[in-house]
Amino acid sequence: MFEAFDSLPEALRTIAHEPRPEIEHPEPHEALVDCGVYVAGHRLPGKFSYTAACSKVHQIEMLGHEAFVWVGLHEPDEVQMKEVADVFGLHALAVEDAVCAHQRPKLERYDDTLVLVLKTVQYVPHESVALAREIVQSGEVMVFVGKDFVVTVRHGEHSGLADVRKQMEAEGEQLMLGPFAVMHAIADHVVDHYLEVTRLMEADIDSIEEVAFAPGRGLDVEPIYMLKREVVELRRCVNPLSNAFHRIQVENKDVISKEVRRYMRDVGDHHSEAADQIAGYDDMLNSLIQAALARVGMQQNSDMRKISAWAGIVAVPTMFAGIYGMNFEFMPELKWHWGYPAVVSVMVAFCLHLYFQFRRNNWL
Repeated sequence: MFEAFDSLPEALRTIAHEPRPEIEHPEPHEALVDCGVYVAGHRLPGKFSYTAACSKVHQIEMLGHEAFVWVGLHEPDEVQMKEVADVFGLHALAVEDAVCAHQRPKLERYDDTLVLVLKTVQYVPHESVALAREIVQSGEVMVFVGKDFVVTVRHGEHSGLADVRKQMEAEGEQLMLGPFAVMHAIADHVVDHYLEVTRLMEADIDSIEEVAFAPGRGLDVEPIYMLKREVVELRRCVNPLSNAFHRIQVENKDVISKEVRRYMRDVGDHHSEAADQIAGYDDMLNSLIQAALARVGMQQNSDMRKISAWAGIVAVPTMFAGIYGMNFEFMPELKWHWGYPAVVSVMVAFCLHLYFQFRRNNWL
């Protein structure tokens, strides 16, 4: 990377190596993860605070060259975010959304600055769906993109963008397209995770489907409802982005170059694929829930028939016991020597007759 930097014009290399006194005592910024200045597809060497990086970009632009700064933040508080907003001129409403998080995926424009909100997802490994308590974890990435800056604000532990930055710095071609190419790379990274998570969830859905339609096995409905909840969460993360990608292609041609829009179109295709898979999973789980409820209903009907059959059988001796328990003085067979065995034999005969009748009709 630094060999490529040595090939830059002498004026740019001179500016890059100028002393930066403000970096010796940079402003405190706990949320600052990384900050880099990029010129002609290459990152300038050295460490920058966002204030110093912004000044460096302005110096390079005064020489007639294009440059931009990429600032990465992780869960900043209101004070930290306001400092960044003052340096890069971010709108107050967008800054408020960045601090509060929990935004729906969307695209908003404030003058020449685009704000893209992305929901990140991560698959949680587990032994089985029945033992899992969570399958999909979600986070959030907000991308502020202007003419010469990119500010990314992340919420969640799994939403890191270090790999995206390293890959872009290693290749360099996309960085030459400017800050909006960074927006594309981040969106592509997030959407690729959508496809990965949906592919992993397919195995969970297949296992639940196999259990639901397996003969002679009990079915627990709770795992199906849990998986349904995870698919609904995944759908809320993915589906709203279709409108954002459409607006990028239609409404923002004045700030996004044609080449970047082509890249974004490819991301939109991958997003549509993920959305279609999630919709299919949602329909499949709806069918599984209906099948599970029908199976539970059939099992309840079978149990009720068994209970009713045994109640009918028990009613026979109950009837005889009730009659002979009335203790009237003149009752048939009370003085007969074989009266008791005869009555018991009749009760047993009636019970056996009813038992075999219920067995023949599959009630027992």
